Amino acid sequence: MVDDSQLAESKSIHKATGKTFWYATRVLPTRVREATYVLYAFFRVADEVVDDPDGRSPAEQRERLEAIRDAALGDGDDDPVLTAFSELRERYDIPDAEVDTFVDAMVTDIEKSRYETYEEVREYMRGSASAVGVMMTYVMDPDELKVALPHARALGEAFQMTNFLRDVGEDIAERDRIYMPIATLEEFGSGPEDIEAREPTPGFRRAVEAELHRTEELYREGVAGIKYLPRDCQFAVLVAAVLYADHHRLIRERDYDTLTVTPSLSRRRKLSLLVRTRWHWIWNKDPEAVFAKVAAVPTGETTGRAEPGTAAPAR
Repeated sequence: MVDDSQLAESKSIHKATGKTFWYATRVLPTRVREATYVLYAFFRVADEVVDDPDGRSPAEQRERLEAIRDAALGDGDDDPVLTAFSELRERYDIPDAEVDTFVDAMVTDIEKSRYETYEEVREYMRGSASAVGVMMTYVMDPDELKVALPHARALGEAFQMTNFLRDVGEDIAERDRIYMPIATLEEFGSGPEDIEAREPTPGFRRAVEAELHRTEELYREGVAGIKYLPRDCQFAVLVAAVLYADHHRLIRERDYDTLTVTPSLSRRRKLSLLVRTRWHWIWNKDPEAVFAKVAAVPTGETTGRAEPGTAAPAR
């Protein structure tokens, strides 16, 4: 049983680091909200090993991640967050394979800092994002779990890709990582050198635009599955989708420059979106319909937009 001290530690980590997801978590039912604090804290504890190594060598980072894996699976470590997560994993029958897949993705961040294709990025996200969506879905306990899971994976990937596109400049400056597919950059006449130089060239901007559109397909796929979640969880997941997708609006307003600035939603904007989503939800309990009204994701085809697979302009 997760005790009060473990929950308090998890909640503190979530509130401090999950600034967008925090708002959605607050409207989850208690039965899921408290478990979500623990899940999110576990993700952050593992993620911080590679995002903020604090002087650890690559070998020491791997050793720490393996210790986290063991603790998450119930073997050792008295860290309150890891102990709480292990208890939740057993309570909700979260598959061990999902824990392994997540930790493996964190290990990848030690070994790999560039991704040649979108397929490589998506393989990484299978652990860093899809596994997160899967674990959340197990905690929510929908009646049609197998139907809900593919949509949860897609929505997890959508959130992750939004973060990647928002944080391009931050990731290269602070971690020397590029999650933008190099193939997409080159298709539009850009390349990793533009990111390394923090130079938002026309080609870079078009590549970001193209990946935004590809990510918005994931949002549509993910939101289409919210209806398979328990009724008391649907609104919170919808809010999370609306909040994350609103970064696309900010990116467009900045003409796709995420190298010299990291777009960030204000607290006022988050609250406004929460209220607007709630208003539409009162009148229409269809997640896709509400998302279409509130979210910064186009509902149909738009002419003249950049897409992966189109001809690249001269640089």
